[in-house]
Amino acid sequence: MYNETNIFAKIIIGEIPCKKIYENNYALSFYDINPKAKIHAIVIPKGKYTDLHDFSANASNDEQVGFFEVLSKTINILDLKNGSKSICNTGLDGNQEVLHFHMHLLGGGTIKSLV
Repeated sequence: MYNETNIFAKIIIGEIPCKKIYENNYALSFYDINPKAKIHAIVIPKGKYTDLHDFSANASNDEQVGFFEVLSKTINILDLKNGSKSICNTGLDGNQEVLHFHMHLLGGGTIKSLV
């Protein structure tokens, strides 16, 4: 069940500020406040989706294309041409802390395993 008071929902409505990287009508990217790499961004859809499974099953085609557009543009803006790591924690076993679908984008050097 989606919790409308989660931190990402509050960022989307502007209740909590973020250091925005890029956004379109469907998604938003911003810098993580507790980075795990030299570059650590988060990409979130603006729709109310709890996790990857919810997003892939229920988001419209426009929302899905819009999300991956923001992911791609963020990679370009952050100049991650040498590579990056995209992580999507899903559910309790996947250690998902915020129940709003999001992807972590890490880069800026060699990223070691995070398992």
